[in-house]
Amino acid sequence: MSVQHVLEKIGSFTLHIFEEIGVLSILFMQTLRQLPNIQRRLTIAQMAHLGVNSLPIVSLTLLFAGMVMTLQIVDILLRYGAQSTLGGIMSIAMGRELGPILTGVVVAGRVGAAMTAELGTMKVTEQIDALRCMAVNPVAYLVVPRFAACVIMVPVLAFYGYLIGTAGGYAVAVFGAGLTHFSYINSIELFTAISDVVYGLIKAMFFGGIIALIACYEGMHAKSGAEGVGQATTRSVVTSIIFIFICNYVLSILLY
Repeated sequence: MSVQHVLEKIGSFTLHIFEEIGVLSILFMQTLRQLPNIQRRLTIAQMAHLGVNSLPIVSLTLLFAGMVMTLQIVDILLRYGAQSTLGGIMSIAMGRELGPILTGVVVAGRVGAAMTAELGTMKVTEQIDALRCMAVNPVAYLVVPRFAACVIMVPVLAFYGYLIGTAGGYAVAVFGAGLTHFSYINSIELFTAISDVVYGLIKAMFFGGIIALIACYEGMHAKSGAEGVGQATTRSVVTSIIFIFICNYVLSILLY
């Protein structure tokens, strides 16, 4: 393979990335423009689907994440006599990073995939074209309710995950490692600031917007056939997770 061919591949890939970012930016601006015309009934239905139905998987993920993290660090803290800081460490880690990140990944895998598959099926069966024929804006009818639901509910799930993860750490610390209830709770009160949780919820809000936009974009641009819908669903999940981690890094720099 010649150097010219390699450079052509790199250039083509770079142009494709910027093209995708440009189209997503246009979709984002169209979504913001249609927000005043939001349909509340559709939005509430999406919030129920996204939030309530995601509680079991978010609970399991964050509970065991908190338990495993506590299990890994409690021995080190006991060795150096710093066990009184365990609750604060867990609370800050869950509030700033693990809660928003894991919630975002779980929602991208569960809800993002479902959104893409649903809109992709509508695209393949020409239902989106039918909406245009009936003078219904597809962005206002399909994208805006999902975008608003994700922006609202992902922070709610992240806060719920923060509580569950911290509780899982408490269970391991108190019943497994022998720490006292007072030691764990008191360290949370000493070391955790409100901003640690609030900034995490701000991150989760951005993650929700990313998941909704990418899922809707991939679904509305899915290729014909079952294979095209499957490929769009895979791209949606992978791209959402990549953008979540990139956005997390940028927001961590700006917020902290």
